[in-house]
Amino acid sequence: MSTATPVRTSTMAQALNAALRDAMREDRSVHVLGEDVGALGGVFRITDGLTAEFGRDRCLDTPLAEAGILGTAIGMAMYGLRPVVEMQFDAFAYPAMEQLVSHVAKMRNRTAGKLPLPITIRIPYGGGIGGVEHHSDSSEAYYAQTPGLHVVTPATVGDAYGLLRASIASDDPVVFLEPKRLYWGKDSLDPAAPVEPIGRAVLRRTGSSAVLITYGPSLPVCLEAAEAAKAEGWDLAVLDLRTLVPFDDETVCRVVRSLGRAVVVHEASGFGGTGAEIAARVTERCFHHLAAPVLRVTGFDIPYPPPMLEHHHLPGVDRILDAVARLQWED
Repeated sequence: MSTATPVRTSTMAQALNAALRDAMREDRSVHVLGEDVGALGGVFRITDGLTAEFGRDRCLDTPLAEAGILGTAIGMAMYGLRPVVEMQFDAFAYPAMEQLVSHVAKMRNRTAGKLPLPITIRIPYGGGIGGVEHHSDSSEAYYAQTPGLHVVTPATVGDAYGLLRASIASDDPVVFLEPKRLYWGKDSLDPAAPVEPIGRAVLRRTGSSAVLITYGPSLPVCLEAAEAAKAEGWDLAVLDLRTLVPFDDETVCRVVRSLGRAVVVHEASGFGGTGAEIAARVTERCFHHLAAPVLRVTGFDIPYPPPMLEHHHLPGVDRILDAVARLQWED
């Protein structure tokens, strides 16, 4: 008898909880650890009920010591377990960067492939929830620039479930970035439905004028912008990357070559951000197909602003449409 969660309407938070529960039911080597993941069920209740079902040995509350949490997970993985670490908020993960960069990302290469570290590091990230600094960072570029890590960021309920299951099953370490402002969005969840694998982008909306390339928390904004663009006579496609590493050059370039115009959208600061890498890769590979330069709409190059000002910082419909207008003018 299958232990998978049945088809139902689900929030992203519930889908992530279901993915953890199903993975733990099917594989006793899967362990969850982090701050308040036990009895409380995590700050966002992603681990709700796991301690009650699987016990404190498999869903473990830890001290407030991120470097120690990830260091412990490294040891667990070296001895054959599949730890899933929760970092409570995006910027809370920074104390663990030494463990992540020096050991998690390098162990497989250091041992000539003999010692993989199948660790999944869940990090709620991004803004849009009225959080103060250290609670709203978009830190994906730090991880994407570190060889040896996979970097995944779902934007839909189905991907939250499917990509988390794939991440836990992977023998490579995965930084799993969860867009916290999408936690409460609802959609149908069918755990048995096929999900595109890690490393594959998905076209969420077709179009004929230009493509908005995005991921994570910016996907709903881009879909909203694409709808608003119809009033201007623009038919915008929306491409959801889903995975930053490995990067799906094939799908991205196929879509860009067919349209000739592209805008990259993300919450993180623009300078040195993932959008810069995406724009460079597209330009290098699609130069003769481009009708205009690849543009970016990003957060500003500032520390994350106070809650009352974050709406100015985050990319919105108007800023995206302004960029699209520049694409048309530069034809």
